[in-house]
Amino acid sequence: MPDAFPSAVSDSRRLTGPSLLLDGPGAVMEVRVEEGELDRAVAAWEQAARRLLDAVGWGSERLAVRRFAGGASLALTAPPDALYAATDLNEAAWALTLDEGTIASLRAAIATERNPRLLALRDAARERGVIFLAGEDRVSAGAGTGVRVWADTVLPEPGAVDWTGVHDVPVALVTGSNGKTTVTRLLAAMAVEAGWVAGFTSTEGVHLGGETLGEGDFSGPSGARLLLRHPAVELAVLETARGGLLRRGLSVDRATVAVVTNVADDHLGEYGIQSLDALADVKLLVARAVGPGGAVVLNADDPALRARGERLQAPVIWFTLDAAEPFVARHVAAGGRAALAEGGVLSLASGRERTEIARVDEVPITVGGAARHNVANALAALAAAAGLGLPLDAVGRALCRFGRKGEDNAGRTNVTDVGGVRLVIDYAHNPHGMAALARMIGALPAGRRLVLLGQAGDRSDEAIRALARTALQVRPDRIVLKEMDRYLRGRAPGEVPALMADELARQGVPATAVSRPGTELAAVREALEWAKPGDVLLLAVHQDRPEVLALLDRMRQAGWQAGEPVP
Repeated sequence: MPDAFPSAVSDSRRLTGPSLLLDGPGAVMEVRVEEGELDRAVAAWEQAARRLLDAVGWGSERLAVRRFAGGASLALTAPPDALYAATDLNEAAWALTLDEGTIASLRAAIATERNPRLLALRDAARERGVIFLAGEDRVSAGAGTGVRVWADTVLPEPGAVDWTGVHDVPVALVTGSNGKTTVTRLLAAMAVEAGWVAGFTSTEGVHLGGETLGEGDFSGPSGARLLLRHPAVELAVLETARGGLLRRGLSVDRATVAVVTNVADDHLGEYGIQSLDALADVKLLVARAVGPGGAVVLNADDPALRARGERLQAPVIWFTLDAAEPFVARHVAAGGRAALAEGGVLSLASGRERTEIARVDEVPITVGGAARHNVANALAALAAAAGLGLPLDAVGRALCRFGRKGEDNAGRTNVTDVGGVRLVIDYAHNPHGMAALARMIGALPAGRRLVLLGQAGDRSDEAIRALARTALQVRPDRIVLKEMDRYLRGRAPGEVPALMADELARQGVPATAVSRPGTELAAVREALEWAKPGDVLLLAVHQDRPEVLALLDRMRQAGWQAGEPVP
C-alpha cells in the first residue's frame, strides 16, 4: 500500500458460504486505515480489485465493503472452486501490486485450483433443491440418508449421477451469544425422543446416536459437513457460532429451522464487528438459509432481535418469558406461533389455541424455575421442535428427561451436591451469561457463596473487567481467579487474572477475598478446600472439565465432606 494510506491487514480469509457481506462464496479481509484516509483507500482497492477481476476472467464477480471505526471489511465474490486464489487476488488488490507478474501469478493460481466438475455438480444440486457441500477434499449432494459423497479429485459428470434417492434431511441451525449449546443438545434430544436418528454439532464435538464422530469445536462448516455426510442421519441440529459465520459464512444454504437465542456483548471488536446491532446482523445470517416453508425462532425478549424479526421473509416463531408481552400477543392473535412461559407452564400458542407441553418445575435444566435462562432455552428448543414438526408429546417427554443426567448437558448449569456443598458448574464466559447465573444462584439457599472465574485472552481489557464486575452480582464471599493457560491467545501468563483482580479491587473487594492459585484444576481444588456445609460454589469451568469431574467423582467415592482435605 502506498504511504498515502498507512494501513495494515488484520485478517484475510475465504468465505465458503453466504456471509454478512456476500450472498455466496468469496474472499474477505479486514483492513485498518488511519482516520481520514478510508474513503480514498477503499476507492483504490475497488479500482484495483476490479482490474484484477477483469484480468483473470472474473469480470462478473461483485465487490462489497463494510466500514467500521478505524477500518473496513473488503470482500469480493468468487467461484467456489478457486477461493484460495480469490484470497490472493483480494490481498493483491489491497497492496495495489498491479504489475503483469501479479496478474500472471493469479491466473496460474486460479488454473491450479479450478474444478469445473465441482461447479457442474453444484449447479445440478441447486436445480434439484438439495444441499451441496465442498470441503475436506470431498464434495457432497444431499444430506444424511439422502447424501452422495465423492472425492473432489474424481468427480463425476452430473449426467452420470443417479440422482434417485438424493435428498435432504431436516436441518436446524442454532446460534446466539448464550444458550446455543444447550438448545442444540435439547433439540436433538427431542428429535431422538420422537424416534429420529438425530445428530448434532457443537463447540464440543459432533455426536450421532450416542457416538462421537469428532471431538473439539465443530460449530462451523467442518462440523456441518462431517455430520451431514453421515448416511445414518435423519435429522441434524447444527450449532452455528459467530466465529464460523464471520470466518467462513453459512455452513449450509438450506435449513428447515434457524434459532437465534439472544445477542449479547461478547467478542466485539473482532472482524470489524463493533456493536450489538452489527453482531445481531451476523447472528441473523442463519435466517437466510430458511425458505418459506420453514421457520425462524427468535427471542422476543431481545430488543435487537425484535427489531429485525418483523423484517424477515420466513415465518417467525417467537419465544418469551413474558406471556403478557403485547408484541407477542399481537403476533399470536394474527395466527402466528409462539412458545410461552405462563403460570409455571411451557406452552405453544397460535391464535386462540394453547397447547401445554410441560410444567417448568418438571424440566430439570430449569432447576425448579430458578434458572430463568434455561426456561428461555427450553422455550427456544420447544419453538424449534414445532418448526420441525416434531410430535409435541415427544417434545414434552424430552423436556422432562433432559438434564437428569450430567452428561445430557455437560458443563452447562450443572447443579450437583458434594459433601454438603452445592456446586453450579457452567461455561459462563461473558457478562450476559454470568448475570443469568447470578439471578439463578440468588434464588438458591446458601450459607456463603464463591465464584471461580476466568477468561480467554482474546477478549478486550474492558470485556475482561466487565466479566469480573458482573460476577459481583452473585454477592460472593470469595472469588478465585484461574489461569486459562491453553487460552492465553496472545496474553502473557497471569495477565488476565491480574486484570480481573485489579477490577475487583476497583470495585472495593478486599484483597483477602480474592485469590489466584493458578490453573483451572488448582482453582477448583482451592474452592473446595474453602467450602463449608451449606455453601454454594459457582465454578466457571472451561478447559479442564474432564479432570474436574473426575476429581468430584473421587471425592464422592471417598465420602468427602466439606471441611476435609481435598483428595
